Amino acid sequence: MKQKFSNKTVIVSGGATGVGAASVVRFVEEGAQVAIFDRNVTAGERLAEQLSADGHKVVFFHVDVSDPHMVTEGMQACINTFGKVDVLFNHAGTILIKPFLEIETEEWDQLFAVNVKSMFLVTKAALPHMIAGGGGAIVCTSSISAVAATPTEVAYNATKGACHMFARAIAVEFRDRNIRCNAVCPGFIDTPHGQKEISALKAHGVGASEEELTARQGRAATPEEIADAVLFLASDDARFVNGAQLFVDNGFTAW
Repeated sequence: MKQKFSNKTVIVSGGATGVGAASVVRFVEEGAQVAIFDRNVTAGERLAEQLSADGHKVVFFHVDVSDPHMVTEGMQACINTFGKVDVLFNHAGTILIKPFLEIETEEWDQLFAVNVKSMFLVTKAALPHMIAGGGGAIVCTSSISAVAATPTEVAYNATKGACHMFARAIAVEFRDRNIRCNAVCPGFIDTPHGQKEISALKAHGVGASEEELTARQGRAATPEEIADAVLFLASDDARFVNGAQLFVDNGFTAW
């Protein structure tokens, strides 16, 4: 059976760990050559080396995607290595859990830089190459937090709401140039990021116990389950899916 991403070049920002890494693995399993953009050099290089040793074409680029200069250099290095960009997975992100009145301006700005500005920078750098190649697919990591507000997560909720509209607006503006852009919206995930979120919510007295999570979502998702949704949105199977938000939360937002 033909691999879905054979001869395709995929960029995964935040691809060194967690859902990003799981997505890198799934993309190469489906025939893609992958560029990892991440500031975690140790994990990124280790993943690229492991997959390369298995015969896959994976290259790690040390890029802080909130830094315009590093994004420009990373994109040029990617083009020099692979010659093109077909798919972009804007996954890089972080979280801030803190009572709203205690949030410092610098913390707010930093969260938006990593979660929102990074999408602007990497997408703007990638789009000319995608358009020159005849089109492509962009997937942005949003969250249930874009629509399900949580106390102490005002800043994070706001960044994910921005992600929703970023994906929709890119889809509308670039549809006539054969570009699709969608958002994947995970619920709670069994990753260090997800466990950090749950621990921080509990520390602030916000309901995030195992019982409450089970009631709302059944269980935490695995990184691979989110990665499978990402690959669907990036693939030709979703060729008429554009400007959409795909919730991968086992019914959390259906309540």
